[in-house]
Amino acid sequence: DAGTRRTLAEKAWAADARYVDPVSDVTGAGGFAGMVAGIQEHYAGHSVVRTSAIDQHHDQIRFEWELRAADGAVVVAGVDYGELAPDGRLQSITGFFGPVAQEEAA
Repeated sequence: DAGTRRTLAEKAWAADARYVDPVSDVTGAGGFAGMVAGIQEHYAGHSVVRTSAIDQHHDQIRFEWELRAADGAVVVAGVDYGELAPDGRLQSITGFFGPVAQEEAA
């Protein structure tokens, strides 16, 4: 539901918050809610599952996640890094898809 999605985003995101990953770059609760709506439409029947605890120090957070098909198959996994606003809401999230590339041995 678009109204519920927007309300939840406004509770969680600072007014000028930014979300960026390899395919998205949006600002504010409305931008984030719209991006989520597009993902839900494109990946109907899929779910995003957090696969780690939320690790925090100071105003910084990180957590791992997976996008799973209805049968449980992992479509993509990643890690998100974020910053919290002074009021505890999200100020920014930067998402990365897949594992970190390893450097080749010299």
